[in-house]
Amino acid sequence: MAKITRFEDLICWRKAKSLVSLIYRLTREGPFSKDYPLRDQIRRAAISSMTNIAEGFSRFHKKDFIRFLDISQSSTEEVKSLLYIAFDQKYITKDLFNEVYDVANETIRITIGLLRHVKSTIETKPSKVREPKTEYKTKLNNEFLDLLDEFIHNKNH
Repeated sequence: MAKITRFEDLICWRKAKSLVSLIYRLTREGPFSKDYPLRDQIRRAAISSMTNIAEGFSRFHKKDFIRFLDISQSSTEEVKSLLYIAFDQKYITKDLFNEVYDVANETIRITIGLLRHVKSTIETKPSKVREPKTEYKTKLNNEFLDLLDEFIHNKNH
């Protein structure tokens, strides 16, 4: 297991970042750029996918991280749903639809994988009321979140 100290090293965050870039590219020009409600909503959903991973990573408790990962994957599902509207309105081609849809699916798959992994590390025994254990450490106390290597972007790969 590797130690991770930055949300930017999470593969799911990097995939979500790619999704945001794709969404901005396809909504920048043409008729899609003029459909302000749809354009703004699909951008917000993509941004939410990316930012909820970062926000969850910064939370003190693993349960919070899980909740934000769930919100992230739900926002990515919203992007997929909005793509159908864009396609039906002929704002995007079938090829572009498929490209973005595939990136969204990959983002969801990796995010849910991380969510399941983090969830599996939570103590399942019922306990008395007490202060929660430090689930991962922050930069302030020099502790870090342990994650399987498959969830961390390795610059050497």
